[in-house]
Amino acid sequence: MALGQNKLTRSKNFYLKVNPNYGFIMEHHSYMAHLVTGYVPGVSVDFIKPTYGNKLWQRENNMPDIGLTFNFINFGNPRQLGYCYALAPFMDIPLNKKIKASRVIMRLCWGVSYLNRDFNIETDPKNIAIGSHWNTFVHFKWFWALNVSKRLRLEPGLSFSHASNGRAQVPNLGLNVISANLGITYKFLQEEEKMKPLDDSASVWPSKHEILVWAAGGFNETGFPGGPKYAAYTFGINYYYNKRNTHKFGGGVDICYETQNYVHLENAGHPAKSWMDIVTIGPKFCYSYNVGRISFPVEMGVYAVSKPKEDGLFFHRIGVRHYCKNGLVINFSLKSHWAVASHFEYGLGYRFSVKKRKINEQ
Repeated sequence: MALGQNKLTRSKNFYLKVNPNYGFIMEHHSYMAHLVTGYVPGVSVDFIKPTYGNKLWQRENNMPDIGLTFNFINFGNPRQLGYCYALAPFMDIPLNKKIKASRVIMRLCWGVSYLNRDFNIETDPKNIAIGSHWNTFVHFKWFWALNVSKRLRLEPGLSFSHASNGRAQVPNLGLNVISANLGITYKFLQEEEKMKPLDDSASVWPSKHEILVWAAGGFNETGFPGGPKYAAYTFGINYYYNKRNTHKFGGGVDICYETQNYVHLENAGHPAKSWMDIVTIGPKFCYSYNVGRISFPVEMGVYAVSKPKEDGLFFHRIGVRHYCKNGLVINFSLKSHWAVASHFEYGLGYRFSVKKRKINEQ
């Protein structure tokens, strides 16, 4: 019998998890060494809802858990770095399809964080890592879920956490923390009911091949804290091959107009003669992991045309995109040059089918 004809489960079950962790700050720049004075303890509290395969994206991702996490991080340097308070939605995706008593799980998490210490020329002039109290919060975790009983689960694992403002305000080296974790999850179980699955995911695009055309804008600071903001615009064309409904990869090209490049060329002794001098063009490799209509792109490119040399040869992008049923795409992403953030990108796009699939291929 086809999966879409089976009766599946829906319930009001929810889980609570307390997750103490202990780790260290990655010194991704040598001149951050004075800020790293000790190990980094922390704790997170998660509210979790399990899924049961009632929608297509749930079955495609091995029945993930979804939820909201609150994270507290003590950076081990209260005078200069202080503490981080983060709130973020997440998805825990099992990496093995078979349901069993122990499973390896990957967490995808992106939200907002508040750091009580930031750069201040009078009170905290040595904090070159964080230039603003409010920052984005990116969190990846890999853990082993061990069912001790019907209601109790232990979850040892490793995690990576990142806080920065995307260079909306300098200084912005960002803080990266690697931690060991031991989560304890308690399951609040209630009576279950049966329901039909809802195959209403718009992520089943009617083409193996697609073109995404998108445009986005953002801003950043260059130079001294409190300086002017510089606008940045990107026009991108991505080709994707849908290997599976959850994975697609391909290539593309970015055309970027970033006004900070006027400053870079001026400082290099080669002032721009026209706006064409600050335009950069670069081909790129594109990959995206899809969860229903939500997609998590990862891109890496190289500048083929670029008079400014300040940012180096390579550029990168991570982000999240929402694909609407009519092909419209909402984009939020972070452009960077290796570990150095350039700016956040806010924009829209549209995806086109190259060749329609046959009905029995969908």
